Amino acid sequence: MSPGGPDWAIAPLSRHHDRAGFTCGDPALDRYLRELSGQDAKRNLASPFVLTRDSDPKVAGYYTLSAQVVELAALPPHAAHQLPGYPSVPATLLGRLAVALAHQKQGLGGVLLRDALQRAATVAEQVASYCVVVDALPPAVAFYGRLGFIQLPGRPDRLFLPMTIIRKTLT
Repeated sequence: MSPGGPDWAIAPLSRHHDRAGFTCGDPALDRYLRELSGQDAKRNLASPFVLTRDSDPKVAGYYTLSAQVVELAALPPHAAHQLPGYPSVPATLLGRLAVALAHQKQGLGGVLLRDALQRAATVAEQVASYCVVVDALPPAVAFYGRLGFIQLPGRPDRLFLPMTIIRKTLT
């Protein structure tokens, strides 16, 4: 069974995916998918993944992953205390996550997030990553909080989820 049901698939963005009509309600996220995601992928700045129905190239949702560092001083004391005194730690940035308006409120945001966390955990077995970080838009902060993400002190829009918790959640 594919993510979101038997006829859904999540795959790396490719030329055959139809991005032209994508609209999620946030013009910046729409524009990114339509105009910039392919360029970011070619330049190795972000890896976009798209959700489509198996037989339809029209994008129903997407997310991006990229490398990031988090300053140790930015982490909450309980997390920073458990880490060596390096100035920063490696992380995976969940840069964008969006679901088309026609497919919202169907659980597909959670499907995309789970896939992103699974990919991040798999890659972290080869290239270290302490956590997944997200810079959430204000309406999405509660969504990430319900799923266990922790707000960074002084940055209510920046949340993180340690890889140890991700691995426990996925098993």
